[in-house]
Amino acid sequence: MLTLLADFSHLFSPLNLFRYITFRAAGGAATALFFVFFFGPRIIAALRIKQGKGQPIREDGPQSHLLTKKGTPTMGGLMILSGLIVATLLWANLRNPYVWVVLLVMTGFGLIGFYDDYLKVTKQSHKGFSGRARLAFEAGIALIACVAIVRTGSAHATELAIPFGKGFAADLGWIFFIFGPFVIVAAGNSVNLTDGLDGLAIVPVMIAGGAFALIAYLAGNAIFSNYLGINFVPGAGELTVVCAALIGAGLGFLWFNAPPAQIFMGDTGSLALGGLIGTVAVAVKHEVVLLIIGGLFVVEALSVIVQVVSFKLTGKRVFRMAPIHHHFEQLGWTESQIVVRFWIIAFVLAIVGLSTLKVR
Repeated sequence: MLTLLADFSHLFSPLNLFRYITFRAAGGAATALFFVFFFGPRIIAALRIKQGKGQPIREDGPQSHLLTKKGTPTMGGLMILSGLIVATLLWANLRNPYVWVVLLVMTGFGLIGFYDDYLKVTKQSHKGFSGRARLAFEAGIALIACVAIVRTGSAHATELAIPFGKGFAADLGWIFFIFGPFVIVAAGNSVNLTDGLDGLAIVPVMIAGGAFALIAYLAGNAIFSNYLGINFVPGAGELTVVCAALIGAGLGFLWFNAPPAQIFMGDTGSLALGGLIGTVAVAVKHEVVLLIIGGLFVVEALSVIVQVVSFKLTGKRVFRMAPIHHHFEQLGWTESQIVVRFWIIAFVLAIVGLSTLKVR
């Protein structure tokens, strides 16, 4: 919205700043941060009153959680999403289709997660929305997003770029409409599985958001993308503003989610933020790089898949508990040790993922 001020730069030259993505990205991050800081306590208080007993804690999970986390309200994703949406609407170019595609997925996944959290709180059970129904709705939203991405007219919309060779890309054709939604849905649910300890998910999400803010900026710039040998995606640079708003909102939320958490992100936030990152990756044609940058989320999801498959086939568990962060809890790691060490891993993976931009 504020980009319209640039049209009056001939009357007041400083308004020309609103043309620059970097300036608006900083504004978006600051706006989202202060929005969550200001409204966060009010949202937490309201959710605590509405939810009463808070998020139900799984009895088959770590026993310490029954004592330390019981009664903590959930749906904290509402804080993040509201701050992110307000900041994006203020600072992003709303004529850019990519902005609306990402907001569509984030809001759609957020509503699915909200309903799941609502069922858990009202029924006081860790079993929420039907898994199959939830995946079906997520896939439908992701498919609509991928169709919209193709309709933007980008020459590379259906391509899969290989990050370890210059110009290496395969046109997936109609397979893209299976592959793209899979990436988005997988990203959303992987972040959802990671959200199990205070502060564990939000920092890696911000790290991934920062990495893709840079990638989106470079992919949307013809000069930089040509120099680096990555696909030029006209208009993708605007997603830098969205990712910056994610970082700002995430920092604000971390203030309240730091151990001991005053509020949990819930499926409302984790599904939405994972879907956002997955959609950005698909839009800027860096799906393979997402596998690296989001490697922590991938490992968390794989640990659950391996555990379930192993138990069904052999009756034995590979891990003491899944997702894998609970496995380390059972090994005796403290919650703070797991969280900080996983943050370090996420940061290193982001650096490795970004380094692929020059290995071409």
